[in-house]
Amino acid sequence: MSEHELRVSKIRDGTVIDHVESGQALNVLAILGIDGSEGLAVSVGMNVPSDRLGRKDIVKVEGRELSQSEVDVLSLIAPEATINIVREFEVVEKNRVTRPDGVSGVLSCPNRNCITNDDEPVETRFDVVADGVRCDYCSTILRDDIADHIDV
Repeated sequence: MSEHELRVSKIRDGTVIDHVESGQALNVLAILGIDGSEGLAVSVGMNVPSDRLGRKDIVKVEGRELSQSEVDVLSLIAPEATINIVREFEVVEKNRVTRPDGVSGVLSCPNRNCITNDDEPVETRFDVVADGVRCDYCSTILRDDIADHIDV
C-alpha cells in the first residue's frame, strides 16, 4: 500500500456516500440524524484526495439505506455526491444525487415570522433555487447554512 492510498474497511450492508464536498461530512451525518446514539457503525473520511473534486469527504454507514427525502436534502449540500448501496460487501446500486425542484417537511424556516413557525399545522416547503432554497411561504432564502435547518 502506498502512502497516498486511503484504507477504510468495507461494509457488509449499508450506504457509502462518496464525492461529498470537503468539509461537509459532519453535515451529512447531521442530515442523517447520526450522532452515535443509534449504534450504527460509521466511517468518515475527510479531506481526502479526489481526481474529480480535488479534495472530498466520504461517509460509510453500516446497516442503513437512505430514504429519498434524505437524499434530496443531501443533494442540497453535496450536489456531486454518489450514493452506493452495499449488500454482502458488494455495491449493488450506484447513483449520483440530483437536486429536486423542492423539498417538503425536511427543513425549518429561519424566519421567526413565517407561518411554519407559528404553531400552525403547516408543513415547510422550499423551492430549490440556484443559490440555495427559498421558503414557499415567506420567500426567505437559505444558502450556506442549509444543514443548520435540517428538520428530518
